[in-house]
Amino acid sequence: MRTSLPGRARGRAWLAVAAAAACVAAPLTAAAAPDAGTVPGSGARAAAACGTANAALGRTATASSTEGPFGAALAVDGDPQTRWSSEPADPQWIRVDLGSVQDLCGVELVWETAYGTAFRVEASDDGETWHTLATVTDGTGGTDALDVQGSGRYVRVTGTERGTGYGYSLFELKVFTGQGTTEPGDPIPGGGDLGPNVHVFGPDTPVDQVQAALDAVYDQQEADQFGDGRHQFLFEPGTYPVHVNAGFHTAISGLGTRPDDVNITGGVWADAEWFEGNATQNFWRSVENLAVTPSGGDMRWAVSQAAPMRRVHVRGNLMLHSSRYGWASGGYVADSVIDGEVRAWTQQQWYTRDSTLTGGWAGTLWNMVFSGTENAPPTSYPDPAVTTLDTTGVIREKPYLSLDGDDYAVFVPSLRSGTRGATWDGGTTSGTSIPLDRFYVARPGDSAERINAALDQGLHLLLTPGIYETTGTIEVDRADTVVLGLGYATIVPTAGQTAMRVGDVDGVRVAGVLFDAGAAESPSMLTVGTEGSTADHADDPISLHDVFVRVGGAHAGRVDQAIVVNADDTIVDHVWSWRGDHGEGIGWDVNTARNGLVVNGDDVAGYGLFVEHYQQYNTLWNGERGRTIFYQNELPYDPPDQAAWNHDGIRGWAAYKVADHVTQHQAWGLGSYCVFTSDASITSDNGFEVPRTPGVRMHSLLTVSLGGVGTYEHVINGVGPRAAGTETVPATVTSYP
Repeated sequence: MRTSLPGRARGRAWLAVAAAAACVAAPLTAAAAPDAGTVPGSGARAAAACGTANAALGRTATASSTEGPFGAALAVDGDPQTRWSSEPADPQWIRVDLGSVQDLCGVELVWETAYGTAFRVEASDDGETWHTLATVTDGTGGTDALDVQGSGRYVRVTGTERGTGYGYSLFELKVFTGQGTTEPGDPIPGGGDLGPNVHVFGPDTPVDQVQAALDAVYDQQEADQFGDGRHQFLFEPGTYPVHVNAGFHTAISGLGTRPDDVNITGGVWADAEWFEGNATQNFWRSVENLAVTPSGGDMRWAVSQAAPMRRVHVRGNLMLHSSRYGWASGGYVADSVIDGEVRAWTQQQWYTRDSTLTGGWAGTLWNMVFSGTENAPPTSYPDPAVTTLDTTGVIREKPYLSLDGDDYAVFVPSLRSGTRGATWDGGTTSGTSIPLDRFYVARPGDSAERINAALDQGLHLLLTPGIYETTGTIEVDRADTVVLGLGYATIVPTAGQTAMRVGDVDGVRVAGVLFDAGAAESPSMLTVGTEGSTADHADDPISLHDVFVRVGGAHAGRVDQAIVVNADDTIVDHVWSWRGDHGEGIGWDVNTARNGLVVNGDDVAGYGLFVEHYQQYNTLWNGERGRTIFYQNELPYDPPDQAAWNHDGIRGWAAYKVADHVTQHQAWGLGSYCVFTSDASITSDNGFEVPRTPGVRMHSLLTVSLGGVGTYEHVINGVGPRAAGTETVPATVTSYP
C-alpha cells in the first residue's frame, strides 16, 4: 500500500486487522453534550439548522503525532472500528480539511478508552489562524456531541489533558455544517487526494500487507448489504499473488492502459457463503481493467444485479454460480476476454457484450443473451434459451481511472458502431485521456452547490467513495463532461429534489454512480435531457454506464420516476433501477415509486437493462426507434391484492411497455418474473405490452411465475402461454408479431 507519492494523489489503505488487534475499546454510550463554554465565537446552534451529513467523512486528516499504525485518516473514514491514536503526551491535536470554508454547527467525537478530559475544538479558514468553537474541561469519554457556531475550512481538536495514561484515541471525528456554505473567491482547484476509502497498491507493496487490507475490507463488506461502507481498490501495473474477495459496495480496478498490465494471480472472487450459497442478493460490486490468473484455474463471479465485469482478461475458466451451486439471477460482462470456459449452471439470466469467449459457454437456464461476442453460442431460443446478435450497435465503453505516466487520468473510450469483440484485444482502446487535475475530486460532505460551482467552472466530476447527502440538484450542463464514481459512490437527495440532472448537450458520460432515494419523494433520481427536446446528439451521444438506483433497502425512500431519459440518441449501458423488496423502509405505501425507467427521447439504445419491483410500468418507452438488448425484471412483490394491481380494466402493469403511439421499436432477450408474496392469487394479463404495428418487433421473451406465487396470463399482448404453477417453468414467445 502507498500513501501520497510524488506526482500522484493517493488514498491511504488502512489495516483494520492490525487496528482491531491492538485496540481494546470500552462500550460506547451516548454522553450528554458537555458545556461549550463561553469562549467568544462559540455557542449553541438550533438543531434544525444543522445538516446531518458528516462533512469530515473521507477528508484529509493530519495529527500532531501517531501511535503505531493508527493514523489520523482512520478517525474520518466512517468505520467505527478504526481509530487515530496519539503519543502519550500533552498537548496533542488532530485536524481535518473540509475542502472549503463551511458554516459549522456541530462536532461529534467518538472516543476509544483513551479519551480527553480537557480539549478545545477550533476552526480556521487557512490552517494558520485559529479561533475556538468550544472548550471542554470535564470530558468523560464515550461520545461528545457539541453544538458549535462559526465557520472554517479546517477543524482541529486539541487535547490538553488526557483521561488515562495513554495517548488520545478517537474512533470518529465528525463535523456537521449548516445549510449555508461560504465558498472561497478563488477558482476551485482540480485534482487532489482520493480519500481514505481508495486503497492503492503497487508492485513493491508487501504481499502480506496487500492481502491484509483486502481481507479487512471484505470482513466488513461481505454481508453488509445496506451499510455505509464504500471501497475502491486500485492496482498499479504489476503482478499480485493475492486473493481479492469482492463484498458489497466494493469496486476492484487495475490502473493500466490494458487489462494485462495488472495480473491478479490468486484470483478475484464473488461467492455467496454469507447467504448460504444463494447468490441472488450478490449486488453492488465490480471488477474492471485487469487480468485474473486464478489459482486452480477457475475464477468465480457468482453475482446478480449491479455487479459488472468490464475490461477483464480471465486466464482460466469463469464460474457464474456459487460454490454451492445456489441460484444467481442476472449479470453483465462487457469488453472482456475469457480464455477458458464460461460456466453458468445455476445462473438464470446473463448478458455478455462485445467480448471473446475463447473456451465457449456452458449452461443456459432462462435467458442468456450475447451481442458482439466472439465464439458465443448461436441463437437457439427457447431451447436452449440463447439469443445472439452478431454485433451490438452504437456503443461507447465506460470511462475508467488509469495511470498516465506517474499521474492519474480518466480514460474516455471513443464512440463505436457495429462492434464485435473487446476494444483492447490485439491493440489499444481508442479514446482520450483526461488528467485528474481537470476533475473536481469530490468527497462526502460536499454540497450540490459546491459540486455545481466546480462543474460550472469547467471541471469534470470524480466522486470518491462514500455517501453524498445533498439538498440541491447536481446540474451537468456542459457538453462532454465526465461524471465518474469510485467505489459505489452514493448520492442521496434529502430535500425531495431530483438528485442529478444532465442538460440536453452532447457527449456527457455518467458512470459508476449509485442513487439512493430519500424519505421525501423526488421527481426522479436522474433526468437526462430536457423534456420535449428534439436536439440531435447522434454524433456525440450522452451515455450512462453502471448507473444504479435504489428505492428502499438502506432506508425508506420515495421517487416518482427513477431514471428519465429525454435526450435523443442516449446510450444506456447497464443500469439497475431497483425498488427494494427487502431491507429497511419496505412496503407498498412506504417505498413508493411509479416507474423505474422512462424513455422519452428518440433513437435511445439500451444494453443490459435491469428494472425491478416498481408499482406501475417498470419501464415505459415513449420515444421512437428505441432499441434494447437484454432486459431483466421482477414485478413488485407487495401489491396487497388484485384491486391494487389493476388499471383501465387490465389486470396488472406490464414490465416493459412501449407506448401506443410508437411506430418503431426493437428488443431482444426480455424476461419478467412474478412472485406476489402478499397475495398469490394476483394475475398480470401480460408481461409485455407493445403497439400492434409492423415497425415494432420483439424477440426472445419470457415470463416466469416463481413457485406459482402469482400468474401471468400471457407473455405479450395476449399472446403466449400462461405462466403459473409451482414448477417455475418459463412461458416463452420467440418473436412478436
